[in-house]
Amino acid sequence: MQKMSLDAVAREQLDAARRSTASRSASTVFGGHERALRQTVIALLAGAAMSDHENPGEATVYVLSGRIELTAGADTWHGRQGDLIAVPDSTHGLRALTDSVVLLTAVPRRHVLT
Repeated sequence: MQKMSLDAVAREQLDAARRSTASRSASTVFGGHERALRQTVIALLAGAAMSDHENPGEATVYVLSGRIELTAGADTWHGRQGDLIAVPDSTHGLRALTDSVVLLTAVPRRHVLT
C-alpha cells in the first residue's frame, strides 16, 4: 500500500513552479508508463498555462488549490478548490487564474475498454 499527502506534494510543486522560468511544475504521484492509470500533480502560477494539446484518453482535473480555466474550442470551464472537471475528448488548454495546483488523472486510449 502506498500513502502520501497530496497537500505536501502540492506545496512542493508550487514552490518548484515559483523557481521555474516556465512558472509551472509537475510530478507524477501514481502510475506512469507501466500502468494504465496516471495521476500527476501540476502547479501553475497565476497566468501560467498549458497550451492547447490533444486529449490522449480519458482524463479529469481535480483542483487542489487556486482557480483554473479549462478551454476546449469555444467552451470554457472554471474550477476552484474542490472542483472536478472531466477533460473533453478534444484539443484543450489549462490556465491558472491564481496560483493553482491540480491533480490530473488520466488513462491513455490504449487502455480504455470499448
